[in-house]
Formats: sequence, structure tokens, C-alpha cells
Amino acid sequence: MEYKNVYFLGIGGIGMSALARYFLHGGYAVAGYDRTPSHLTGELEAEGAVVHYEDDVRLIPEGFLDPKKTMVVYTPAVPQDHGEYRYFREHGFCVEKRSQMLGYLSQGKFVIAVAGTHGKTTVTSMITQILILNKMDPTAVIGGKLPLINSNGISGKSETMVCESCEFVDTFLQLSPDIAVLLNIDNDHLDYFKTMENM
Repeated sequence: MEYKNVYFLGIGGIGMSALARYFLHGGYAVAGYDRTPSHLTGELEAEGAVVHYEDDVRLIPEGFLDPKKTMVVYTPAVPQDHGEYRYFREHGFCVEKRSQMLGYLSQGKFVIAVAGTHGKTTVTSMITQILILNKMDPTAVIGGKLPLINSNGISGKSETMVCESCEFVDTFLQLSPDIAVLLNIDNDHLDYFKTMENM
């Protein structure tokens, strides 16, 4: 990736924090905003990320203000009128949704994607643990903390990537997995899908 810095809008979310860890472990400078402090943001700060909790462009670290050096990743939970989001959009930064970034990171890898209404985090964790214990050194993006690695994300050196793949707003369509694990389908996210047939 041509960028040296990655800035996360909504860095404290379980999926966003896993991506932030991926970049931290890969040697990138990582910073971000979240609405409230949490154990996840505290862990990220301890691992080297710079995090603030007010929507204030003045709090963005100076090194992250160059659009040629900084990629911005946001969660759809961040509203379109968010001040920092608007700033990045209006000043020529590359701004990507979390799902788009996950799709980008998966390119060229052997991808195992786990989808379904229930059980995604458990099964993604199980697959990741099996691969780690078999010395396969995977990259993993998990929707919860895996005790074996005490984290929800790792950046492995192999070509294998395991990721939890959410169906909400069709985010999982950003991936082209080599193995797709579909656990189940239930009447969830009907605010988006409207009907079970659409799902």
C-alpha cells in the first residue's frame, strides 16, 4: 500500500479495531476517532495507536493531515455530517469503508470468509486457532477477542486470511473468498433486506 498512515473513524468498533491492529502490526502509523473510550481503544493506544474522543479536526495528529500519506477508513456508523469525515472528503483524502478496506487487504490471499446470522465470531475464531496451532501463520480479522492471541486481529506472514464476513448492507460482497463458510440464515437486518427472500 502506498500510504504510510491509516486513520480510522470509529476505531473502537470490534471490526474496525481488528483492522487497526492489522496495520499496527504491519508497521503503519495508526490513529483514529471514536465517540467513547473503551477497553478496545485502550488496548489500541497501548499498542501504539493515537486515539481521541471528540469530533474535532484539530485533534487529528499532524502527521495524518497529508492526503498523499494517509488513508482514511470509516464505519457506516459514522454519520455523513461528522466533522472529521467531511474534512477528509473535502480535502482529497482516499476515504474507504471498512468493508472496502477488508476486500482490498484480501486481494492475492487465500481467503476463508465466515458468514451467517449466528456464530460468525465463534467459527472464525475456531478456524484461526486451528491454523495458528498448525503453524500456518494466518492473517485474521475476528469480531471478538481470541484468547490464544489475546486479540481480535493478527497480521500473519502466510497467504491465508480468515475473516468474519458480515452480511449487513451487503458488506460481504467486497470479498471473493476461496472458501465461504455459510453458517445459517435468519431474519436479521430486515431494516436493510426488508424480506427473507431478499436476504
